[in-house]
Amino acid sequence: MPQSVQETRGACDVFFISRKQRGKCLWRATFIREKPNRSRTCLRYLHLENKGHTFLCLFKTTFPMSARGYVFFLMSQEDEPPSTLWGLDPIFSAFSRLYIKDLLQIRESCQVPGIFFYNSHPIYKVDVLGTVVCKRERDDFFCYGVDDGTGVINCLCWKNEKWRESGDPPVAPRAPAQSEPGLNALAELKKLREAQRRSSQLEIGETLRARGPMKTSRQQREVMASTFYKVNDPVMAEQIAWMMEVPDLYRKCYDKPFQLQANSTSGPTVGRVNRAAQILKDFLKEKTVTKFRPYDVLDLLQPLVCSLPQAKPGDQGPQKDPSAQAIVAGPSAGQQLRQLLKESLQVLQDQGAVYRKVKSQDELYHVTEQDKDLLIAVKDVIREDSKREKYAEKGCHVLHVLSAVRQRYSPNISKEALELVLRTLECNSDVISTTTNHYTMFS
Repeated sequence: MPQSVQETRGACDVFFISRKQRGKCLWRATFIREKPNRSRTCLRYLHLENKGHTFLCLFKTTFPMSARGYVFFLMSQEDEPPSTLWGLDPIFSAFSRLYIKDLLQIRESCQVPGIFFYNSHPIYKVDVLGTVVCKRERDDFFCYGVDDGTGVINCLCWKNEKWRESGDPPVAPRAPAQSEPGLNALAELKKLREAQRRSSQLEIGETLRARGPMKTSRQQREVMASTFYKVNDPVMAEQIAWMMEVPDLYRKCYDKPFQLQANSTSGPTVGRVNRAAQILKDFLKEKTVTKFRPYDVLDLLQPLVCSLPQAKPGDQGPQKDPSAQAIVAGPSAGQQLRQLLKESLQVLQDQGAVYRKVKSQDELYHVTEQDKDLLIAVKDVIREDSKREKYAEKGCHVLHVLSAVRQRYSPNISKEALELVLRTLECNSDVISTTTNHYTMFS
């Protein structure tokens, strides 16, 4: 923790948040003195204290409200990856579909303004879909307040030059009546401009989709929409598809922290293990295998193992190179095959595709999606506990179901395997998800 003003100015930025929010490193303002300027801004001197460390902080703000009792937090540059590595994350170059609640809460980068971080993922461009709840029009732009059910964010939608053009398009000289074509190009052009204007001008209650970078202006988050349009969604099909897609993106992309491989030389080995795991997964799905042992699928990975060069009988002489002997003395093809199978099975266990019900010398693996007993056990837990008053409203939480299944069925069930079972039951309309992590029986 920094103990002096000089260290704080060099390493951290101070951000103002409300009492209800929480940060990693919390500092409480115990003393404040204001020095108003001619403009709306004023200088504030704060005496911050945390864990016995106190120092004086000076910052500038544009709101006249008192900051006494509010909470501050310090964000260090060490909490985010270097800017040179941001481009390695595919989320950085894509339009991120985050909830507006998360867009309002994610922290801004200490290195580059306008870059935000969600779970160590650099966020630059966002994709927002929601209902317009407020509207302001200026000469150059529209400002729409978009609500997706989790929060409201302002979207600045700039007017293009065609929008600001006044008057009708110039009228060309008319041709003789007998040679005039049936299609009036000027009238069609005018209709096209009117249609474009209607699609970009929304009213309160209509659905807007906007894409563009996000920035902080006057302590508020705004989306600088580079592309925006009105969504014609009378039966709310687009919004339902959006609500089904976004939680899946959170599970697969946003909630998984971005990590770089420590050793780049392990790339070919990791790629071969992933290919082996995919081969096993395809075989188990195609043959609808319920349980297997490692030696049952050992031959499937034989094409992936490259045999080492063997020494010829005529080469065994005193002139043989010692380095060549070291190469031949490496692991054999059989050892490589068994090691590859072990690593690929571990990958499948991490994904939840297979699991071992009982850990013993007899390595018997169960396929999660094909294990009928596990599906029945999960359904029984959700059916029985959903009747309790505690879980009547939202249903059973994933961690509660996991704990119950481990007690009743097998202690070796992983959370990934349970999530795969819940998705299978939901696809079969046996259970239904009330929230991201709560499930109840489908009645």
